[in-house]
Amino acid sequence: MMMIMMKNRTDLVLKLLEMGYITSDIVKDAMEKVPREEFMTPETKNYAYLDRPIPLEEGQTISAPHMVAIICEKLALERGMQILEIGTGFGYNAAVVSEIIGPEGHVYTIERIEKLKNIAEQNLKRTGYLDNVTVIYGDGTNGYKEKSPYDRIYATASAPKIPEPLKKQLKIGGRLLTPIGRDTSVQELLCLSRVGHDDYKTYNLGGVVFVPMIGKHGWPE
Repeated sequence: MMMIMMKNRTDLVLKLLEMGYITSDIVKDAMEKVPREEFMTPETKNYAYLDRPIPLEEGQTISAPHMVAIICEKLALERGMQILEIGTGFGYNAAVVSEIIGPEGHVYTIERIEKLKNIAEQNLKRTGYLDNVTVIYGDGTNGYKEKSPYDRIYATASAPKIPEPLKKQLKIGGRLLTPIGRDTSVQELLCLSRVGHDDYKTYNLGGVVFVPMIGKHGWPE
């Protein structure tokens, strides 16, 4: 995928539209509204509208804008949905999803690194998204059974296989999106649909690069 270098949010969104990463008005509007620079370190804010992943802290990254657009489009998000996110980072992806599902919906997002969890909460509070985003400190590979089942589940880290708890916490008719693979050269983005109690269909959406998903049902630390 090509890296897009834009000076501001509007230019970036227009380019993502032109390249076909954004295909719906709801994703376009959300990405135009959420300030990516508010979810980055002070040292990297000037790079907010480069279309590339940017380092955060603790070896983690903020996903490239085109990947955030792909996730949102492939999930087919709608207002009022209940969402589970695995891998909060600094909270940017959760903010974009929150913008799409609106105050009627809710995002539950799990972060395994306590420092990042705390930073994400501060970022989401400052930007006005904490009302319908709950940040949980814990092992994301276990999901968050307390608020299941979910309309949509997605991960921002790559697992060896789709964690079974996540599959079980998905509603029938729901959709789950996660990268699979540890080697950055062979990761694939999988989209799983739950079509019955024990019946799933999985689609391969192509190659991606994410940090590893660490946890009980992921990679060892």
